[in-house]
Amino acid sequence: MPVLLVKAKPNSRVRALTAQPDGTWLAQLKSAPVDGAANAELVALVAATFGCRKAEVQIRSGAGGRLKRVAIPD
Repeated sequence: MPVLLVKAKPNSRVRALTAQPDGTWLAQLKSAPVDGAANAELVALVAATFGCRKAEVQIRSGAGGRLKRVAIPD
């Protein structure tokens, strides 16, 4: 499973996942980082972007921080 390095930006006006020049991804999320709402939105956004199911996307590390490692299926 490939692992993406994602920088989460909660409370954004838009919902987007964009590749950055340094190889990381910037996830702009509308949800607040409360009770896992932003993480759930991130999983849904990654699944929609890469065309996989939400159940196949895993946050491997960084669930409590802004920098996360997210695994997606091959």
